[in-house]
Amino acid sequence: MSRKYELLYVLNPTIGEDALDSLNQRIQDLIASQGEILEIDVWGRRRLAYEIEDETEGYYVLINFKSEPDFPIEVNRILKITDNVLRYLVTTVEE
Repeated sequence: MSRKYELLYVLNPTIGEDALDSLNQRIQDLIASQGEILEIDVWGRRRLAYEIEDETEGYYVLINFKSEPDFPIEVNRILKITDNVLRYLVTTVEE
C-alpha cells in the first residue's frame, strides 16, 4: 500500500549551477526508482533562518511523491551521507 510523502531538502548553493542540477536529478531519480513523483516545486535560493555549515543561503526543493512505507527510511539514509545536502525532512501527507 503506497502512501503520499513530502520531501523538503536544502542544498549548498555555492557548488555551482551544474552541480545543483546534477544533485537534484540524482535525488529525483532515486525517488522515481522506488515510487512515483507527484510534484516538484523548486523554491531556489533563499536566506536561511540560521547559519548551517557557515552558509547563510540555501537552495530549496520540495518534492511530493508516493511510495511504499519503508522507502522514506532509505531516502533519509542516502540524503544523510550525500555531500552538499544541508538539511532535509521527509513527512507523511495526510489524505
